Amino acid sequence: MTHILPDALPTNWVDRHAPPALQPWLKLGRFDRPAGIWLLMLPGWMGIALAGSMQGRWPDVVLLVQFLVGAALMRAAGCAFNDIVDRDFDAQVARTAQRPIPAGQITVKQAWAFLIGCSLVSLLILLTMNLWAVGLGVASLALVAAYPFMKRITWWPQAWLGLTFNWGAPLGFAAALGGPTLLSLIGLTPEPATRPLDPWPAVILYAGLIFWTLGYDTIYAVQDLEDDALAGVKSSARALGEHTTRGVIGFYVACFVLVLAAGWLGGLGPLMLPPLAVFGLMLSRQAAALRLDDPQGALALFKSNVWAGAVLVAGLIAGLWRPAGF
Repeated sequence: MTHILPDALPTNWVDRHAPPALQPWLKLGRFDRPAGIWLLMLPGWMGIALAGSMQGRWPDVVLLVQFLVGAALMRAAGCAFNDIVDRDFDAQVARTAQRPIPAGQITVKQAWAFLIGCSLVSLLILLTMNLWAVGLGVASLALVAAYPFMKRITWWPQAWLGLTFNWGAPLGFAAALGGPTLLSLIGLTPEPATRPLDPWPAVILYAGLIFWTLGYDTIYAVQDLEDDALAGVKSSARALGEHTTRGVIGFYVACFVLVLAAGWLGGLGPLMLPPLAVFGLMLSRQAAALRLDDPQGALALFKSNVWAGAVLVAGLIAGLWRPAGF
């Protein structure tokens, strides 16, 4: 029997600093485990950075902040929904049994209220963006709503998470293109200038990031191999079994190739390549270090993707610089 990891380390900031009355709510939104916020936010920043570099300008700082706040709120809402749906499964898994709902700290009705509140604030942020971004943001709700059920019907819920978590890449790309907003249509704000761009680099980037998530969430699933088998929960790690490391390598290679193709098709400059090489090296080291009998190590490898994603954002921004004649 492997060592059972807690849902979050006891040294997390919520347990150390948050008022006791707020702790269950912050844990419901996984604010004690911020890696998920960054992994949801970074694809949006990548889409914004890609659009900016294709246009020869820096990313919009206001838009970056909006995506940070929106990612934190929507990740919290998604986690609450996941916990509502999975409360019976969570009660059977040692790592998740002390989450607020199965532990009885928050009722299902209270969790719904939390979910709705986070979603409404996120909607207000979304409505300040152009109509393409609003449409993409609304469309993402179908992906979010379906995700908790994927582990019941497919061995590859990690692939669906890839579709969901990386939706911010095309959304960020679209938001960076300017154009009419709902507020400008009713005359409350001036209409921003439209900056048309070829959307295919963003589509290819999105495809590459799906493989990135498929890789890192397969690593994450290694933590729960035994409990998932007992509870009947499906995962890519269970499906791949002893071939998990090879699978992760394959996912990461596909990610690297597609991200490189997105940069090339978008006309990004060669300064993108050094950070992209570092990104590829970080992914390859994760795959090489993965051990199925080391859940603690798997969690550390999963968390390292925050830094890998940040390096990729830097690479997409660096692609802004193009030598003369490039």
